[in-house]
Amino acid sequence: MSWTTPADLRTQVSRLWERGELLAGLATGASLFPKRLVLKSPTSAEITERFEDIRQWSSSLRAIAHCRLEMREFRHRVFGTNALPVEVWIDSFEDAVAFIGKQREAARFLSLLDMTRAREPRLVPWLAKRPIRALELAEVWGRLVDVCVWLEAHPRPGVYLRQIDIADVHTKFIEAHRGVLAELLDCVLPADSVDPARSGLSQFAARYGLREKPLRIRFRVLDARKALFHPASTEQDVTLDAASFARLDLDVRRIFITENEVNFLAFPPVDDSMAVFGAGYGFEMLANANWLSRRRICYWGDIDTHGFAILDQLRHQFDHVESFLMDRETLLAFQSQWDREDKQTLRDLPRLTQDERALYDDLRDNRLRKNLRLEQEKISFGWVEAALRKM
Repeated sequence: MSWTTPADLRTQVSRLWERGELLAGLATGASLFPKRLVLKSPTSAEITERFEDIRQWSSSLRAIAHCRLEMREFRHRVFGTNALPVEVWIDSFEDAVAFIGKQREAARFLSLLDMTRAREPRLVPWLAKRPIRALELAEVWGRLVDVCVWLEAHPRPGVYLRQIDIADVHTKFIEAHRGVLAELLDCVLPADSVDPARSGLSQFAARYGLREKPLRIRFRVLDARKALFHPASTEQDVTLDAASFARLDLDVRRIFITENEVNFLAFPPVDDSMAVFGAGYGFEMLANANWLSRRRICYWGDIDTHGFAILDQLRHQFDHVESFLMDRETLLAFQSQWDREDKQTLRDLPRLTQDERALYDDLRDNRLRKNLRLEQEKISFGWVEAALRKM
């Protein structure tokens, strides 16, 4: 039977709920009601041929609470004059939520709406746009509003999250809700309190003028004569915040950047040089260290597609970077140590040299072996020392 059933009607109203249309009207004041529902009713031929089925169908619809039926009379040659539903209407918001059993949720949303209008009315449009999400956040909504009120009163405060002093709101709460807080704060704060260039969870603090945990740079001076501390040693493992590192301007001629911590720690002494422990993708920590542009920089990463992608990205920051032990000779010399790269990067890398690009193309096109990689720590230490002597 293809005629609309009571379950079909509930499904239609449930979809209005799930899309947020029912609750949105409470926030905007634009009512959906009276709302006509879709009703597929019997054809004239079916009325003639299936009268008993139609009578039961009609009775099931008439038994529904919270809906208004419009009926139309028809005459049957055997059963005489009868009436069938031709339209179904929901006349009010209250009828709609009662029809699908959402009275409790509707009452909770109204409570959230009243509180928001009283405390932070700029968030009402967000409630209208995302009412179902608001219900999911009902238990913490008051604290989310507290954060918005605090930052509105303290625009771009220049403090750590830990220093925001709000009852029942702690650092982990804000960190756990950064996504929704970003949406709310964009509604509440004036344009000059939001940095539009910063987006995403990782830049939440910077977007709203909060202090971020400082980027740190770890390095070793490889020439004992230029060690920072006495007694002089190349074992000194130093970590500085990025701002301090930018002012360091060490008296060395060459910088080695390596991604592997053990390689960084074991890097042998080299005259007039230092080693920096990299951190994979992202070299913003080095962005303000302008003195690096006047040094020879050598990058040592894995010989795989991601290693070359990181090299390409580093050259965006410092276009004079050289690769170290990321060549075909090294790859072929350690064939017994070849491994498998989990997921290759396949995009073009415009900043590679001709030889690097040829090797990268062989790797991403799987010409040597599928998903081939040679990790830097699998290159023998003697090979590393020989390469350094050649330099």
